[in-house]
Amino acid sequence: MASWQLVAVVITGVAALVAAVMWLRIHPFVALLAVAIGVGLAAGMPPQKVIDSITAGMGNTLGFVAVVVGLGSIFGMMLEESGGAERLAERLVAVCGPQRTAIALGLVGFLVCIPVFLDVALVMLLPLAVAAGRRTGHPVTQFALPMLAGMAVTHAFVPPTPGPTAVANLLGADLGWVIAVGIMAGLPTLLITAVVAARVLARRAAGDVPEATTLPAAGRGHRSWAAPHLGVVIALLVLPLALIVGDTAVRASMGNESPVAMWLALVGHPFTALLIATLGTFYFLGIRLGMPAAEVQRIAERALEPAGVILLVTGAGGVFKQVLIDSGAGQAVAASLTAATLPTVVIAWLVAAVIRVLQGSATVAMITAAGLMAPLVEAAGRAEPFAALVTIAIAAGGTVASHVNDSGFWLVGKFLGLSVGDTLRTWTVQETIIGVLGLVFVVIIAATTGSL
Repeated sequence: MASWQLVAVVITGVAALVAAVMWLRIHPFVALLAVAIGVGLAAGMPPQKVIDSITAGMGNTLGFVAVVVGLGSIFGMMLEESGGAERLAERLVAVCGPQRTAIALGLVGFLVCIPVFLDVALVMLLPLAVAAGRRTGHPVTQFALPMLAGMAVTHAFVPPTPGPTAVANLLGADLGWVIAVGIMAGLPTLLITAVVAARVLARRAAGDVPEATTLPAAGRGHRSWAAPHLGVVIALLVLPLALIVGDTAVRASMGNESPVAMWLALVGHPFTALLIATLGTFYFLGIRLGMPAAEVQRIAERALEPAGVILLVTGAGGVFKQVLIDSGAGQAVAASLTAATLPTVVIAWLVAAVIRVLQGSATVAMITAAGLMAPLVEAAGRAEPFAALVTIAIAAGGTVASHVNDSGFWLVGKFLGLSVGDTLRTWTVQETIIGVLGLVFVVIIAATTGSL
């Protein structure tokens, strides 16, 4: 089959995916699998080869992502249920003072959302923004929007959150490099966005948070165990990131054969690093504080429930990627994208942004874009941080323009008491700022490291 025909098959497949998710309301897991099969058959793959690609794509993807997301979910739930996240948030806001509370809440959102899902973090931390608004007499959006900016940046840019973890796996990017690039691009993006949100966007809508919305987080005074020490919370939060990034840094400077590198290859692997941190939360945020062992087990079981859906969608994205590679359609798409004469990170951002705007889901946009970009990244054969930069570019593109076809749009509007128009003027604009600034800082990092 000619290259242009393969490209046409892929374009048709992506259009079918968007239609299935957006208009037919088919679950992304089912839609991705169906589109992958359709693309494979239309590209001329024998039926048995399509089945083999499905099996390989699902297994290869989940073999890594399932462990990382599963452990990260348990870690985050322990941080939440123990009261550690609240302790961190309250302390940071108290240290920064009322004049810098909005920026402080942005940093709180950034830190807490590393292990905690965005919707859970919003429920947990929204009372802080409400309290800040009441103390100062300013609109709640002046504090809630910067806090949401921190959450959105981390949720998209910093593993072990599912989006960048899945994209890194699909592109073969080193997770240590992804964390480093995500933080380097994410922190300045957050600071600029938080300032704009507090001083400009908050004026467009004051917000009216329903009283019941704050109850789930505010009603946690019933805990029968002691509150965790702030230093322990910070140490547990930093530990897995430090181990993973440390492994990457040592291998880059000392090679893979030194004794230090060999040991760090074990403890700095995402599996081991997150396992160590999770076991640490069981003891330091649980048993040591008087939490019953049965409660620790219940928290771990609850944490894995929402992770299941994310993992299935991620696995289906891996299937789509594998079909593209095995059919040769991915190489054809890579060749056509290369002909665009744009930097790879810009192409990656554009692909993710277009899919995001069309069908709404950031996760589907990131995974689909990663499947399309994987052959191009592989063909480039360039050393890190190239693949990590492409990963964060895709994450930034998948963040832009959250609007009425995105569940997050309605979640934020509901919790902040905003109308559809007000949500568009605040949340949608803020997400777009994050996506655009993310690309800007990725391009700067790429140019600085010679990876553009």
